[in-house]
Amino acid sequence: QVQLVESGGGLVQAGGSQRLSCAASGRTFNYNMGWFRQAPGKEREFIATTTTFGGRVEYADSVKGRFTISRDNAKNIVYLQMNSLKPEDTAVYYCAAGPPGSSRDASGYDYWGQGTQVTVSS
Repeated sequence: QVQLVESGGGLVQAGGSQRLSCAASGRTFNYNMGWFRQAPGKEREFIATTTTFGGRVEYADSVKGRFTISRDNAKNIVYLQMNSLKPEDTAVYYCAAGPPGSSRDASGYDYWGQGTQVTVSS
């Protein structure tokens, strides 16, 4: 069983930066980790994913060049560094864990955190 807890969300001004953390418990040694976000009434949107040891990384076009995903396997933490934030980045951000092969599709992930709210003011 895997449990994920996001933290680091909050209110930030446009153009600012924020780093989200996802602390994982349970066995995630062979899991891909991903970040998604969801605004009210909208579908969950893929943000970024990284393989078990960070060998492969993918980003959504909307955040590429601004966001960076990384992981510290020793601490069992996945990070999402968000720079140059825009009001359109406002959403609940979720981290997720999935088996090898999980990528951009939310349905491919088995475990989800409860989310952390990120609000970007103009």
